[in-house]
Amino acid sequence: MSKAFVLIHGSWHGGWAWQEVVRHLSMMGHRAEAPTLPGHGPGAMRVGITHQDCVRAVADFIHQHRLENVVLVGHSFGGSVIQKVAEEVPERIERTVFLDALIVEDGHCVFDELPADYVTMFNQLAGASSDDTMLIPWEIWRENFIQDAPESLARSLWEQLSPEPNQVNLDKLCLKRFYSLAIPKSFIHFCHDRALPPGYFHPRMSSRLGAFTLIEMDGSHEVMFTRPEELANKIVEASVC
Repeated sequence: MSKAFVLIHGSWHGGWAWQEVVRHLSMMGHRAEAPTLPGHGPGAMRVGITHQDCVRAVADFIHQHRLENVVLVGHSFGGSVIQKVAEEVPERIERTVFLDALIVEDGHCVFDELPADYVTMFNQLAGASSDDTMLIPWEIWRENFIQDAPESLARSLWEQLSPEPNQVNLDKLCLKRFYSLAIPKSFIHFCHDRALPPGYFHPRMSSRLGAFTLIEMDGSHEVMFTRPEELANKIVEASVC
């Protein structure tokens, strides 16, 4: 059966990051959309962008494209976005799928869920910028996010990343409604992900979902680039469990 997937990217990325995954999902007969969040992507206006701006843009996208029975997929930071989108348009969401994603606790912000050294570094980078944005340093990207790619590919992708509006990580999120929703949930864990310490995504983040379907696959945090066909297959699997 054909599914409607909406794929939400993580920090520093844009909808472009899903290009190969979208292609594979389309080849399998599914509809796959990958919007770029406000303040993200090349040339975007980043000043003043909030977490709610990102949430509202995705909810509006779903309405404008008349999407129903959506499988809402969030990677990394995108997990916090799909939590709130599920609250906004629950009647249109068939399932949420989290890909080594941040699952924020009620009343917390994204930075409340990250190791202190990351938070300090990101805030320092944003403070040194002219527009309160920050970009992940090359060395961390290479060694912790995409260590399974050839260096030439890792470098090319890093050069396509865009600075992240830091405010989206500081906004406190009321998530009481999300944690009361009966929408089915899946979590796809990347077994070689080094973006956060071992156990951070699973089981620390995943366990917050309550009842959920767990699917695992090999690869780093950036499997949409290094294993796009396998990831597409896993997303489909996660959508029908």
